[in-house]
Amino acid sequence: MMKFLLILIVIAIVAFMLGAKQRPAQPEERRNTPPTPPPPPAPPKAIVRCAQCGLHLPQDEALPGRGGMFCGAAHRAAYEVAHGSGA
Repeated sequence: MMKFLLILIVIAIVAFMLGAKQRPAQPEERRNTPPTPPPPPAPPKAIVRCAQCGLHLPQDEALPGRGGMFCGAAHRAAYEVAHGSGA
């Protein structure tokens, strides 16, 4: 029984040592490859001001109207009513 335990311990030590020799190769390969750079930041968006309330918002979200750019349909309608049709 003691011989069996001793043989098992020797086999475990040999397996551990063989595994330890193979492990460092993988991290070295990973260290040699340069990390991927982060993507460049998105370009800034143009900002416009609502002609009714003065809110600043991205131009692609603004609604165009007769008096300029607006933050919503309600402000565009209110501006057009307040300033008349101009005709």
